[in-house]
Parts: sequence; C-alpha cells; structure tokens
Amino acid sequence: MSPRRRRRISRGVQYAVFAIAVVVVGALADWRQLQEQFLDLSVAKQLFPELITVALLNTVVYTLTGFGVGLVLGLVIALMRLSSVAPYRWLATAYIEFFRGLPALLIFIFVGVGVPLAFPGITFPGETYGQVACALGLVSAAYMAETIRAGIQAVPRGQLEAARTLGMSHATAMRSIVIPQAFRIIVPPLTNEMVLLFKDSSLVLFLGVTLQQRELTKFGRDLASTTANTTPIFVAGLCYLLITIPLGYLVRRLEARHAQAR
Repeated sequence: MSPRRRRRISRGVQYAVFAIAVVVVGALADWRQLQEQFLDLSVAKQLFPELITVALLNTVVYTLTGFGVGLVLGLVIALMRLSSVAPYRWLATAYIEFFRGLPALLIFIFVGVGVPLAFPGITFPGETYGQVACALGLVSAAYMAETIRAGIQAVPRGQLEAARTLGMSHATAMRSIVIPQAFRIIVPPLTNEMVLLFKDSSLVLFLGVTLQQRELTKFGRDLASTTANTTPIFVAGLCYLLITIPLGYLVRRLEARHAQAR
C-alpha cells in the first residue's frame, strides 16, 4: 500500500470517528432541556435593547480604554527595558514579572479596594470607567511591554545606525524610524491582546458596578438570577463571540499579510 493511500485511509477513519462521535452525542443529549435552559426565546427577548446599548457598549468601552492605557504604559516600560540606564531596566523588569505573575482578579481588587484605602480622597477619572481602564491597563501593559520590546529588537539595527548617520538623535531615530516599523511587526500580537482584554473585562463585576455600568457577564448573571434561566448567560457569551471571532480573523489576515510582505 502506497503512503498516499495510507494517508487517505487514515483521514477517512478520522472523519468517520468524528462523525460517529457527533451522532452519539446528539442522540444522548436532552435537546428539549437544553433549549429550555439556554435557548428560551421568550427570555432572550427580555435582554434587548439593554444587552446592546448597555452591556455590549460598556464591554467595548472598557476594552478600548484598558487597551489604550496598556499600550501607552507598555511602550514606556519597553523603552525602559531597553534603556542603557540600569535602574530603568531593573524597574521595568520588576514591573513585568510582578504583573505577569498576578491573576487579573487580584489586580482588579487592588485597584478597586486597595488604592482607595492607600490614598484616601483620590478618585479615578470617570469613576468606575477609570478604575477599569487602570486595572486592565496594568494587566495588559506587562504583556504589551514584552511584545513591543521584541518588535523593536526585530527591526534591523542598520535602520537605527543609518538614521544616526543622517544626523538624527537617538530619541528622534527611535520615534521616527524604529518604533513605527516595530508596531507594524507587532500588530497581530497586539490584536490578540485586545481579544484577551475583551474577555478580561468580565472581571469588572468585582468592582461593584451600577446597572448602567454593567458589562456582558454581569448583565447576563443578573438577568439569569431574575429569570431563573441561563439563557441570558448564553446570549452574553454569543455577544463575546461576535467580537472575538472577527478579531481573530483579522489577526490571521494581518499575520498572512505580514508574512507575504516579508
């Protein structure tokens, strides 16, 4: 038997096993019970329009503001990590290791409870929105800093040397030549980080948000408790997929385009 024929038979067996597994699971599942608990249309109708105008909108706002804070802070930390000044490198390394090692939940609790206790009278701009932006920014900055650092180091050193030869200062060359090229390289991983932040925004519920500040997870849990049905949580999960799946597709397209450009 030729290798090609063996591969065909192997693929056929795998497809057959997969099809049988799907049929068995479908036959054993209680679809009526699943429909009542997760796909009750009468309950799903009660979620609108607040599901879109409040929960989904807040989730997007939380994600974008946290991403913005994390991107700026991550760029600063990445440059400190690459600095020739040793204390800057030590501080940046300590920040990255500390915040990458902590669960995001603890950072939310620290921002929501620890900061007001440590600094009485200090309030975040936008109150809860500011707290969320700060917490998500602290979480993402540690990862973005390493991504940005890798992107900067991926730019050929000759680019910086050529800029210095033309009379540019080191700061001007980094700002005008190196960093723009680095960001072009790291767009796919940064988009992945946005997807992770979109899901991490569900931790906002630990900050004690109001009804108008709820994001998708909090909104779904509240409605599930009110209706004694899990359909709101299932619908909220679908809303996450409506955002994360297109972003994932965008990442793959950007990676393919970058590979083609290289």
